[in-house]
Amino acid sequence: MAGGIAAEGEAAPGPPDLPVTDVGGSAVLPGIVDTHVHINEPGRADWEGFVTATRAAAAGGVTTLIDMPLNSIPPTTSKNAFGSKLEAAAGRCLVNVGFWGGVVPGNREELAPLFSAGVFGFKCFLVDSGVPEFAKIGGEALSDALDELAQIGALLVVHAESPDSIREISGGKPRSYAGYLASRPRAAENDAVERMIRLSRQHRARVHILH
Repeated sequence: MAGGIAAEGEAAPGPPDLPVTDVGGSAVLPGIVDTHVHINEPGRADWEGFVTATRAAAAGGVTTLIDMPLNSIPPTTSKNAFGSKLEAAAGRCLVNVGFWGGVVPGNREELAPLFSAGVFGFKCFLVDSGVPEFAKIGGEALSDALDELAQIGALLVVHAESPDSIREISGGKPRSYAGYLASRPRAAENDAVERMIRLSRQHRARVHILH
């Protein structure tokens, strides 16, 4: 039967010099890689810094975090800002940590240096990111960035919501889930995803839709 257990028995002995660690009643599982983490340091470590983020990751079996480029001050949108991020992380991480770079209006010239410096790829927002330091991108600036990313072979991950389709939160409860949900009609996502598919094909760029 496909997918079923064919037999149960004792494990075959390994080579005599094979090291064996008995973990008793504990489970041994692969480490988790979390590619979407907001560590926020430097600048907003009170939200979440390297020590608390990596300590929590280690406690939960997460062996690698990839940090998003916004929320820290400065955001990771230039090689110099990436240096600040690396300096803040030095000696304070309990697990492996990697980084995304950011795509914002006007930073096309920073993308290749950031990629060469070691970021795993790039993140952008088509709508307000929630922090003033990391601006949304669209129009010619987004096309320019995609041209550059295609040339250097880097991936762009996109917070894909169309600002033209988002509504004001109504009903007098701006922090309610129902109010927020009503402000994001299905078209907000569909329009943005269709746009990124078209731009990806046009620029021959690698694009991944987040959320």
